[in-house]
Amino acid sequence: MAYVQKEVFKIRTDIEIAQNTELEPIEEIAKKMNITSNQLEYYGKYKAKINLKNKDLNKKVGKLILVTSINPTPAGEGKTTISVGLGDSLQHIGKKTAIALREPSLGPVFGMKGGAAGGGYAQVVPMEDLNLHFTGDMHAIGAANNLAAAMLDNHIQQGNQLNIDPRRITWKRAVDMNDRQLRNITSGLGGPTNGVPREDGFEITVASEIMAVLCLAESLVDLKERLSRCILGYTYEDEPITVGDIKAEGAMTVLLKDALKPNLVQTLEGTPTFIHGGPFANIAHGCNSVLATKTALSHADYVVTEGGFGADLGAEKFFDIKCRTSNLEPDAVVVVATIRALKMHGGLAKDDLHHEDLAALRSGFANLKKHVENMGKVFGMNTVVAINSFSADTPAENNLLSKLCEAEGFRVVLADIWSQGSAGGEEMARAVVEVCEEPSTLTYPYALEESIEAKITKVVQKIYGGVGVDWSPAATRSLHQLERLGFSDLPICMAKTQYSLSDNPTLLGQPKGFTVSVQDLTISAGAGFIVILTGDVLKMPGLPKKPAAENIDIDQNGKITGLF
Repeated sequence: MAYVQKEVFKIRTDIEIAQNTELEPIEEIAKKMNITSNQLEYYGKYKAKINLKNKDLNKKVGKLILVTSINPTPAGEGKTTISVGLGDSLQHIGKKTAIALREPSLGPVFGMKGGAAGGGYAQVVPMEDLNLHFTGDMHAIGAANNLAAAMLDNHIQQGNQLNIDPRRITWKRAVDMNDRQLRNITSGLGGPTNGVPREDGFEITVASEIMAVLCLAESLVDLKERLSRCILGYTYEDEPITVGDIKAEGAMTVLLKDALKPNLVQTLEGTPTFIHGGPFANIAHGCNSVLATKTALSHADYVVTEGGFGADLGAEKFFDIKCRTSNLEPDAVVVVATIRALKMHGGLAKDDLHHEDLAALRSGFANLKKHVENMGKVFGMNTVVAINSFSADTPAENNLLSKLCEAEGFRVVLADIWSQGSAGGEEMARAVVEVCEEPSTLTYPYALEESIEAKITKVVQKIYGGVGVDWSPAATRSLHQLERLGFSDLPICMAKTQYSLSDNPTLLGQPKGFTVSVQDLTISAGAGFIVILTGDVLKMPGLPKKPAAENIDIDQNGKITGLF
């Protein structure tokens, strides 16, 4: 049956909108993509996993659309809202459509950002399940990560036959929660029977290499092979110790056997949506799983997916890591911006955004311009600029932004899907369909056979617009070690602030003449990329002074409030 909205387009909170929508049974959603019930593993009435016996996985049917954005600001861009709204709008104009997105992490849900699965009348549901335990994938990933940590410490405790140096263990434990207290700890205290004392720590589950591995693996065999390559630390002789060395890959794969299967849910308008995997975009590659994307592409004519944070992080890694690894190639790119955010990039304070300011908008346009140019000139992609509409946007601001885009030859559309649902995104959907029919060839900013230094320099210069790279002594030492270990041919994964094209979060707009400071390099050998650490990027966020968790509650009937 078609979805039924109990109250149409009345402005309410996201969770109120979600709770007042009658959902279709998940088998009806699957039928829209010709997925049969024997391919489903049910998690209640509205959620299911797609089993790995799907024979159509590598038969690409659909066109792939990547949604990315300008550098995020506190004003909001609504990239996921546009992603969901575009999927609904494509379905609205008669296209067989699916959406493929990341799973939310409990850290942001209870921290500063709050729940996330779109917004307004462009949401993925069931909202509460998505933002909380969902199908248990996050917990499985954390358990697999911590099994490796436990087996490593146990090996040292039981005689240390591999001669592991406890001072050089790089593998952290994981928990899916913002908890700064766990960033650096001392473990193994309490005497000889309680382990070997050493410095230790936790990272949030979505920053774990296990998450990145899961999102790039395409089968159980591939998953186990990637897990076995994960480096846990080093010996006294400076040789790497892997998951395979401590014989943990089999048990870890067992813990992840169900988590590897893509999750199927729906939007408010009944568009099939795969929510699977969620690696951090400023530590890992920030994309949903390859399996989910390929499953969607084998069952729909149009598939909407997204990269994490701005195009300098999420889109760059989508192309340079996910596409290289999986042989995926998008047919179109959508770059999302809001007038509010562009005015902030133009120097306007957040408290002043409700005032019309054409000068700030004109100045902030430089950020959007750089990202759109990157999509075309660097990656060879045809692009649509989607302006996510806010009620405070004025006609003069809309007109100016349209003229600025048109002067650069950018295709620009206004989308009001937050308040209108798919009806507010028809123009966007039709523009994307047109762009998907135009020829394009994916190109990369660097070749894999280039040196690590050259790859970093090319990303800094071509994608960010910087002039060069400053190397710390620690980064230089790590570079030489990675070259000695034979990792030079891997793609790089830049870990930097999402708020600026540079590595300085205060440099908004399109900064010029900057250098990027490389603090260190680490290897994600299982995932298959080198992480380049810049600035103060944390693998374990902390809670803000007033965490979102303070506003979340449940009543005697089990109704959740305050989630978003």
